Amino acid sequence: MQLKRWLAAGAVVLATGAVAGAVPATASHPVDPSQQSLRQLGMRHDLYIGTAVDMAALADPADPQYRQIVSREFNSVTAENVMKWGELEPTRGTYNWAPADELIAAAKRNNQKVRGHVLVWHNQLPTWLTTGANDGTISKAELRDILKNHITTVVKRYKGKIWQWDVVNEAVSDPWDNPPTLHYKGFWAQHLGPGYVADAFRWARAADPKALLFYNDYNIEAFGSGDPANDKTQFVYDMAKQLLRDGVPIDGIGSQGHLGTQYGNYDTLQVTAALKQFAGLGLATAFTEVDVRSQLTAGVQAGDSNEINPRLQASAANYSVLLQACLADRHCLSYTVWGFTDRHSWVPGWFSDPPEGLATIMDENYQPKRAYNLMKADLIHSGPPYVLPRVPQKPRR
Repeated sequence: MQLKRWLAAGAVVLATGAVAGAVPATASHPVDPSQQSLRQLGMRHDLYIGTAVDMAALADPADPQYRQIVSREFNSVTAENVMKWGELEPTRGTYNWAPADELIAAAKRNNQKVRGHVLVWHNQLPTWLTTGANDGTISKAELRDILKNHITTVVKRYKGKIWQWDVVNEAVSDPWDNPPTLHYKGFWAQHLGPGYVADAFRWARAADPKALLFYNDYNIEAFGSGDPANDKTQFVYDMAKQLLRDGVPIDGIGSQGHLGTQYGNYDTLQVTAALKQFAGLGLATAFTEVDVRSQLTAGVQAGDSNEINPRLQASAANYSVLLQACLADRHCLSYTVWGFTDRHSWVPGWFSDPPEGLATIMDENYQPKRAYNLMKADLIHSGPPYVLPRVPQKPRR
């Protein structure tokens, strides 16, 4: 759906440094930070600002603006889909490396770090794998060997080129699942048991000693009840603590940050407290898939500003909450938005009943929204003594 231009929060100049033709920065003509990119402003704090990249959009000759913004605004990139197993190995034993290789090459050209997403997930798996495991033609022992081989093959191919790997993604259930008591969920837990999580980290570390290895999940922005039976953040915290006790080489926790303006989301202090708890375990943190969707009511689709403006403001506030919390904890290394434009957002295709959208920091026409400007303001106006440079994370052996 092509939403109207009223979604833009007003045009701003999108430039990486000074405006073309402007006088160079001097004592009498200092750089205007509002004219700097997100990546430039993030580096004031050693914080990497990233985006998920749609490789089809990146390669589209009719849409050069997408490529320009990816390279200008972000110094960290994540493959939205092309590093997922179903995309990489659709036929057993035959890997489709080209799209992922191109992301790596583009990142190198743009001096960007790469977050690898994802090695082990229960979704977007190849049919040959799920069918074989479910009908018994692939035994559990063989399945474990297949998983080890996949992790080893992918990580070794990109050894030295990936900054952070999402090793295991979304392994934990939600309180509204059946049964409601939190547990390890999905294809891998069903077939291999929860021990696959530790195995995956050990295999990834053996394949690349220097990459940072993350567990990644949604709905872990802040603690709730503190009861691991129904508090997902507590469950993940306890899981990470046990992995460390067992000598598993986990380096970080990725909080996805998929939020919605219709929900009662957490405030900055609550999110900061969760980050600091994970940091207390010796782990790095990152926000890995941030977007903030809104319901596209009939009023929104008709262009009613009374419905549109509150959603844009609430979206901006949620982006800011996560960014402020990340700035507040020096172990939070990166902040990645899951796509930056509504033109290429996954949200409308996934949330259709009721329809949702408006999830990113720019509209379909690449015009910045309030969220983009508020992120820039947070990066500009944060500094010592409470916001300090990041603490580098060393890969755990």
